[in-house]
Amino acid sequence: ETKFMSGTGWPSFTAPLDNAVETMPDDGLFSRRTEVHCDRCGSHLGHIFDDGPPPTGKRHCINGISLIFRPAA
Repeated sequence: ETKFMSGTGWPSFTAPLDNAVETMPDDGLFSRRTEVHCDRCGSHLGHIFDDGPPPTGKRHCINGISLIFRPAA
């Protein structure tokens, strides 16, 4: 429900699933970003940016290989 077309080529969402991810600061690549990692195994999933659409204004940019896509009901 929160997936949107960001034009980045990465699956993007305005919010994560409940209890699915954790975040931490990432100071790599010349700027501070927010890293997203799996709540269960700790693997890196992507980053959160402040250029997303309403209602959150966030763009959760997630590596598609880590996702399972299911058709909308």
